[in-house]
Amino acid sequence: MKKTSLGSWISLGHPSIAEIMADAGFDWLCIDLEHSVIDYSEAQQLIMAIQGKGLKAFVRVGENNTRVIKRILDAGADGIIVPSVNSAKEAQKTVNSVKYPPIGKRGVGLARAQGYGFNFENYRDHITKEIKLIVQIEHIQAIKELDAILQTDGVDGTFIGPYDLSGSLGKPGEYDDPEVVLALEQYEEIAKKYNKLIGFHVVTPDYRLVIEKQKKGYDFIAFSFDAFFLGKIIRDQLKHLK
Repeated sequence: MKKTSLGSWISLGHPSIAEIMADAGFDWLCIDLEHSVIDYSEAQQLIMAIQGKGLKAFVRVGENNTRVIKRILDAGADGIIVPSVNSAKEAQKTVNSVKYPPIGKRGVGLARAQGYGFNFENYRDHITKEIKLIVQIEHIQAIKELDAILQTDGVDGTFIGPYDLSGSLGKPGEYDDPEVVLALEQYEEIAKKYNKLIGFHVVTPDYRLVIEKQKKGYDFIAFSFDAFFLGKIIRDQLKHLK
């Protein structure tokens, strides 16, 4: 079984939570701007807290929006996850937003990522080459377009969104439904044909589910998220006291 990069999701905006998570032993943490109330200022503080602990700080933006992606990259994110990418055209838009010319069309800013203007050349020539662009596959249309999406130059990998994928089939959360199972199998089969990263979010904080996905060959796995870890341990302990 190949080594899997293991991370988790940050949905709460306080840097102390990010530091606690970072000290737990993950390889990376991803700040969720799609399904949280974290704003730009908080996102930068979280990026700083995560990187200060020596981990990679990824950010899932709320939409495939050039202005949003630009601001998060300028805040110093090590990678971007873009939700609901359903076609090669949409994938190319993400590349244009993330990559400087000649690969993309990203505009030049002089913010934290670029050392506030004092480290731009190094950022442009070296650091940006390490920034990962991951697109989320979470609709049945994206499965149909997956080959074309993965053939888009500049896309480093894909991240499956199983709940929304099942929802696009009219069966939200029904992961055992044959149609949903088939769609996930199609994703895995197609994604593995390309030399690009494939990822999965195991939401339930159960390590056995992570091992299942490791055995399926996923390159990176997001293991649950901050609020769920917190809520789970509270409930597990309180049930012994009431």
